[in-house]
Amino acid sequence: MTVRTRVAPSPTGDPHVGTAYIALFNLCFARAHGGQFVLRIEDTDQARSTASSEQAILDSLRWLGLDWDEGPDVGGEYGPYRQSERMDIYGAYAQQLVDAGKAFVCYRRPEELNELRETRRAEGNSTALKHSDLILSDDEVRKRRDAGEPYVIRMMVPEESGVCRVQDLLRGEIELDWSMVDAQILLKSDGMPTYHLANVIDDHLMEITHVIRGEEWINSAPKHQLLYEYFGWDMPVLCHLPLLRNPDKSKLSKRKNPTSILYYQRMGFLPEALCNYLGRMGWSMPDEQEKFSLKDMQASFDIQRVSLGGPIFDVEKLRWLNGMWIREDLSQEQLAQRLVEWAFNAENLAAVLPHLQQRMETLSDFAPQASFLVSGELSLDATQFEELGMESEQLLRTLQFALWTLEGLQDWDRDSVWAALKGLADKLEIKVRDFLAPLFIAVSGSRASISVVDAMSLLGPDMTRARVRHAIDTLGGVSKKASKRFEKEFQNL
Repeated sequence: MTVRTRVAPSPTGDPHVGTAYIALFNLCFARAHGGQFVLRIEDTDQARSTASSEQAILDSLRWLGLDWDEGPDVGGEYGPYRQSERMDIYGAYAQQLVDAGKAFVCYRRPEELNELRETRRAEGNSTALKHSDLILSDDEVRKRRDAGEPYVIRMMVPEESGVCRVQDLLRGEIELDWSMVDAQILLKSDGMPTYHLANVIDDHLMEITHVIRGEEWINSAPKHQLLYEYFGWDMPVLCHLPLLRNPDKSKLSKRKNPTSILYYQRMGFLPEALCNYLGRMGWSMPDEQEKFSLKDMQASFDIQRVSLGGPIFDVEKLRWLNGMWIREDLSQEQLAQRLVEWAFNAENLAAVLPHLQQRMETLSDFAPQASFLVSGELSLDATQFEELGMESEQLLRTLQFALWTLEGLQDWDRDSVWAALKGLADKLEIKVRDFLAPLFIAVSGSRASISVVDAMSLLGPDMTRARVRHAIDTLGGVSKKASKRFEKEFQNL
């Protein structure tokens, strides 16, 4: 048997370090067994999936040196490797399950589903809905079908309580309660498959032998195992890696730690160091050395050395490791070349100079005016915002609303950023100039710089959002009470 592993990210946002972490371990496992590593794009969420996000995933993984044998950009005999290009496959398999009595057509309306879940919750039961909860009379089904109402296809799951036993490469036998497993939607009303159906079908057709993924998927394992049984297919070996965590042990999230690979690239971390650090997330070399290359990791990889304790993603430890790589592995000439490639390449200069040339009188004016564009976290102080004359809560509200708006942007260019922020200012009935003033300081560190929207465009989404979060933290942060109030106000805009 040839070992085949895969990573299957969704192109719905910034490329996440968690994706790189999973990709790294799948790659190393495949290489350790002389197998193949596959990249598959799971873009069933058509409303949020974008081509730019997909390209960012490809670019960032390749920047880290995590190359794949098959994928949407390199092809392969098991393609296509985008789920949106495999749509003709999933419907037929879903219908096969319906015909076999393993799935059913469900015409339940959203408000009915909510009511059913609330009833179960009030009775102290799990909110997982079963076939018996969802079934309608034949007359009602006919009525809704004839009226052209939307429907989904759901899988049949055991009604009775009991234990589902799932084998895991690291954890052994895992027992999960069937009462917590709902009649999962397999095919949505728009004809798109859910992750659960597409994932199982694609893994089978692409002959994936080992599914190495995050432990957040453990609760979905019974559904996947059941689907393999329904189709009569052999199930791949499952291996659930521990989740990356913030220093406070919470799940790694962008609200507490930068999570985008592009952020670390923009910050000037070396790809070798970031890959090295991700390799240390729950795994260790046989000799326990902390600094090692991807090649070293592949040569020594044994997945049984993975520790199930939640690995802590500590940016300060990453900085320390990155410093070791800079000092020990780069000559001065190589370091100079890295600096040119990172910040002072022709493409970057061509983007920055149109904004700075009119402000320059000498060449030495360039460095101080461009410094914030090639800096990481800015040294902000709450006193810098005092001259704006805004009350503390108004200031935090403005920055938080702007951050949520920027996090929702799929296209990141000057016009898109400007339209989004101006639209928000208009809704808040604040003059655009006053609204942008605190963002000016948050993003550039001063009020005397190029247009804040131009600055955001040049910095990119990851660094811009990180700086706005840093500004919020500098001002004392948003309390839980205020956050709930802000969220409600923001949703009502």
